[in-house]
Amino acid sequence: MNAASQSLRPQLDRLRRAWRGSPLPGFFAWWGGELRNLLPVRWRMLFGGGAVWHLLQHDDGQWVLRRAGDPAPLARWDDSLDAPAQQAALSGATVGTAPQDLRLALCLSPDAALRRRLPLPLAARDNLRQVGAFEMDRQTPFRVEQVHYDIRECAGAAPTGRFNAELVAVPRGLLDAQLQRLREAGIAVDAVDLSEGASRLGVNLLPRENARVRHDPRRRLNLALAGGIVLLLLLCLGQWLHNREDALASMQAQVDSMRGQAQRVALLRRQLQDNAGAAGFLVQRKAQTITVLDVLQELTARLPDDTWLERFTLDSSGHIGFQGQSAKAASLVDALQNSRLIANPGFQGVIQRDPSTGKERFYMVAQVQAPAATKPAGATSTAPKASP
Repeated sequence: MNAASQSLRPQLDRLRRAWRGSPLPGFFAWWGGELRNLLPVRWRMLFGGGAVWHLLQHDDGQWVLRRAGDPAPLARWDDSLDAPAQQAALSGATVGTAPQDLRLALCLSPDAALRRRLPLPLAARDNLRQVGAFEMDRQTPFRVEQVHYDIRECAGAAPTGRFNAELVAVPRGLLDAQLQRLREAGIAVDAVDLSEGASRLGVNLLPRENARVRHDPRRRLNLALAGGIVLLLLLCLGQWLHNREDALASMQAQVDSMRGQAQRVALLRRQLQDNAGAAGFLVQRKAQTITVLDVLQELTARLPDDTWLERFTLDSSGHIGFQGQSAKAASLVDALQNSRLIANPGFQGVIQRDPSTGKERFYMVAQVQAPAATKPAGATSTAPKASP
């Protein structure tokens, strides 16, 4: 089991770094805070939880305990006290925090550590510990076995293909002495870090063999709740499928009962189509016949607004003749080109100017175009334009 966990550690570290580097943690933190603010105070206290970090610092023979982010000390006690007294002082200062949420970090003075900024290639993100061990001899006067170290990513601009990292190293003698004092006092820490104002830097110099193993009693409850949610989800899916099957069976019964009616309706429809085919012959003949109104509507749509007709004739052979006046009579042939009803437009006689109106008097002839010979939309005519 240990070998398996060691082999999975690089992948887990990569996932943690990708998670911390994404905007999701900040979003979920904001979203969770907004949801908690909607709960009543009692429910908020009941469902509240999470890691609450406290910082422990050794200063001139005394231990100082503060809450992360708060500069005011919660407690002070001399390291010469016996183990029960020190544990009692720690418990009294953290009485408002649940034991499973309490996290304790030993904070060293910034002067006690050696820090180096390193521009590293992006491929080194997956093996920061190994990179730190390799760079130890080059960046510090110590060897790896002489220090406890950690390396972290830093924000800020970096050259293309690289990222900023910081190597933090502490001599083993200094850190081991303080860890030994805490072990003698019966106090276990979850991390070793450097002080940075009222908070911590964000590294963990605690040797991995001294890492504290925690058993969260709420984990079993969370797993049970997650299992219950999955079970309820499966039950809902099963009920949904059952309802769908019932609905399908009901619809199938309706289809079977209506099949006979559909066959009778199909027979009636066939008879109706046969009758409509005979009656539709007259409708088709009527639709293929061009009326005078259709021709007049076509002329109205195609002649310009400055043109009016004085006389219009249409005989049984489809010959059209119309007389009128226009500001520019020569352009009327082009206006009637590509008409779907009027074909072969042209002038008959001479175009003359009317002295009373100032417009050109014309007389044009054309032929009604049968629907079977109607040109499709967009077709271009090759007939030559008539000249005045």
